[in-house]
Amino acid sequence: MMKKTRILALLMAVALLVGLLGACGTPSSTSPTPGDTATPGDTGEPTPTPDVQTTEPTPNGDSSAIYYHLGATPKSLDPQKNNATDGATVIQSCFDGLTRRDKDSKIVPGIAESWDISDDQLVWTFHLRDALWSDGKPVTSDDFVFGLQRLVDPMTECEYSYQGWYIKNGEKITTGADGLTPADLGVKAIDEKTLEITLAGPCGYFTEVTAFPALYPVRRDIVTANADWALKPETYITNGAYKISEFTQQDKIVMVKSETYWDSASMPCPTVVNLLTDDDAAALIAFQTGEMDIAESFPAEETQSMKDQGFFRVAPIIGTYFSIINIEKNNDALMNREVRRALALAIDRQYIIDVIQNEGIPAYAFVCPGMPDITGDFRENGGNYFGSGNYETDLAEAKEILKTAGYSVDGSEGKALPNVTYKFNTNTGHQKVAELLQDQWKQLGLNVSIETMEWAVFQTARTEGDFEIARHGWLGDYVDPMTFLDMWVSGSGQNDCRFKNAEFDTLIDTAKKSSDQALRMESLHKAEKLLMDEYCVIPIYYYTNLWLDNGKVKDYVHDPLLGHMFFKWASKTA
Repeated sequence: MMKKTRILALLMAVALLVGLLGACGTPSSTSPTPGDTATPGDTGEPTPTPDVQTTEPTPNGDSSAIYYHLGATPKSLDPQKNNATDGATVIQSCFDGLTRRDKDSKIVPGIAESWDISDDQLVWTFHLRDALWSDGKPVTSDDFVFGLQRLVDPMTECEYSYQGWYIKNGEKITTGADGLTPADLGVKAIDEKTLEITLAGPCGYFTEVTAFPALYPVRRDIVTANADWALKPETYITNGAYKISEFTQQDKIVMVKSETYWDSASMPCPTVVNLLTDDDAAALIAFQTGEMDIAESFPAEETQSMKDQGFFRVAPIIGTYFSIINIEKNNDALMNREVRRALALAIDRQYIIDVIQNEGIPAYAFVCPGMPDITGDFRENGGNYFGSGNYETDLAEAKEILKTAGYSVDGSEGKALPNVTYKFNTNTGHQKVAELLQDQWKQLGLNVSIETMEWAVFQTARTEGDFEIARHGWLGDYVDPMTFLDMWVSGSGQNDCRFKNAEFDTLIDTAKKSSDQALRMESLHKAEKLLMDEYCVIPIYYYTNLWLDNGKVKDYVHDPLLGHMFFKWASKTA
């Protein structure tokens, strides 16, 4: 069983979050896709720890700028096409949706000053404030219409297209059903400042969804004229707190305060320099020499030293770190459910957590703690789906499962398991997890080759199904278990393991369209069980977020839902 004391500690830490965000009628990563920058790594060798310098960083000669370690270079900064935490962190600083999150993580009006909901809860009418894009042009309802149509358009190839399926005809447009086109989406610009959205079914937490980057507005004239518009500062026209003044691959993304932003008066911080590196040791050295104010990852063996010096920070985050198995890949063993079940049982989760020192919680189900149920917590109510809580017992069970399935284990009769490859993106923390999985699965007679890939290349390989087993991480997009489950419907662009189950799809559809909370949660629990019973998604641990802070940046916000850092309200001291 999951260690109850640690679960309760996490639940207490996120209780305030759920109370603040508690979705009506009811989540990166990235998210950041979630979860891709939340884990400190381990180089395997001690890293020098020079004294922290007291001088200001000088890369741009700006002592008031905040220098933040974003991680690897984002694959995309396009609100509709991004699928990772690093990209979302920048996008949410540069764009405002109809709604947004304030410094207390509450949903508040964004570009929409107010909204009305029809009696049947299907038609939402949003009234837009007088807001401007960074080039001075007004933000209009058509900008939202274009962004939402683009989201569900199959030609755009958005992995988050299913977030537009809350809207009438969204799913049919993406899947090509009934010959519908983006023009048939249930969105309408009544006038320049009035946007009407018709939903496919009641959704009490729709204002949480509208705060998500995939539903942000983008400019029709800019996007249609520039294929690479989101990679160049001159065409990256934004409607949020910041605009980009410089974007250098594998170096930095410089965000400067947008003077046209409707809420710019609330922003004390003029510049945020997002430093780009996926080398944890290099990030630590940059932090120690004063070139970074906040570092999002660092070698695990330096954790205690950072704690002793007072730089270490930890906070709960709603997310799950897991492995996925491509069940359409031509590998007879991995296509066997019993083999996948054995792999899930043969992971010593607590040992992995102890080695990488990330203070996570062993995971035996996909939806993480912190998601509300009808009463109580969804995870606590749902419990675990596999594992006894004793690794030796679970390993013994895994071996027996393989023997029964006809595979040779510990010299027993049977066929040998084929060699497999485990893919992950460049990061010393992911490297260490891969090596530990390699060792633990070897006890079953499975030989695993591990392959590290540059972040953008890895994202493409995972999306296109070019893997046998791959690492993954997911942070909740909003506070409802749906944010962890609807990604696995058959037509979802996030369904990298190729899981397909008609009953699962029906349960998710029921939960999305019903206003009956009891029916919704019953459907989501059943859906999670169907997913877990296939063992193509193998949870490893529930995230916590760790970072280093030199104490110079005041009033920045760590969002415990998304794991993002927000600097809109921050300032820097000498």
